[in-house]
Amino acid sequence: MNKLVVSVLSSVSRPTDRIFYAAVAAISLGTGLVNALSAAQDAAKRGAIYDVRTPLLWEMTSIVAIILLAPLLLLAVRTLRRRPAGSVRIAIALGAILAFSALHIAGMVSLRKLVLWAAGSSYDFHVSLATLVYEFRKDVLTAILIGGALWLFDRAYDAAGRAEAPSEERPASAPASLWLRDGANRVRIVPADILWVASAGNYVEYAMADGRQHLVRGTLSAVETELACFALVRIHRGRLVNMARVTALSVLPSGEFGLTFDTGQSVQGSRRYRGAVAHLERMPAAR
Repeated sequence: MNKLVVSVLSSVSRPTDRIFYAAVAAISLGTGLVNALSAAQDAAKRGAIYDVRTPLLWEMTSIVAIILLAPLLLLAVRTLRRRPAGSVRIAIALGAILAFSALHIAGMVSLRKLVLWAAGSSYDFHVSLATLVYEFRKDVLTAILIGGALWLFDRAYDAAGRAEAPSEERPASAPASLWLRDGANRVRIVPADILWVASAGNYVEYAMADGRQHLVRGTLSAVETELACFALVRIHRGRLVNMARVTALSVLPSGEFGLTFDTGQSVQGSRRYRGAVAHLERMPAAR
């Protein structure tokens, strides 16, 4: 059990998580400020005194509680991503939403009582079924919005990590050569000499550094799996490239990009697969 807890908690310690927390805090604080100003303005229109302090206190105490509970949603989403079973995912999601709502209500009420007690006043939450349902309804929407944003954030993070993985050191078990069936013949190639591999109908075309081309019956997906231990990555729906032979990158305003190889030849990549060259864009410029 202890190992499981440590493993789960370690999933919320990514260095990039601070970006997520900062975004949640900024959006929440901005939304709370707008809501408080709107509430004060609406009260003034009804003939009451314009006083932004009370709605601002209500909004900010709620938002502080949400920000403090963001790691709970982070933990729930990452737990969901590791659980393929639908029924287990539903149970985890419902449990997370209920826990989030209960802790949010308890947290904001405690903060309001504390602030007003310090100011010499008091606060009554007026607990009732209608009040709890009202708060729970808002908490469900908040949990879904934050959780959905985190799901997309994590998926983008993982996709970028998979794209950069081929650039790591090649395993020692990777074969030094491959055999291809080129028509009626078998041809042995050195994977390091591949420039790109492209889909051509029911065939796959290998473009080599020495200018040779080999047409082999098969699918690009199968080749991608076979060459996963080398520095070949997908940059287009129909093309893999050998990143080890890339010498230049050019990014277009549309988000598409071009790669130049050490042979002087170039190919174009789709913006959908721009994550495959993200590590090249982050490389510092020479001084």
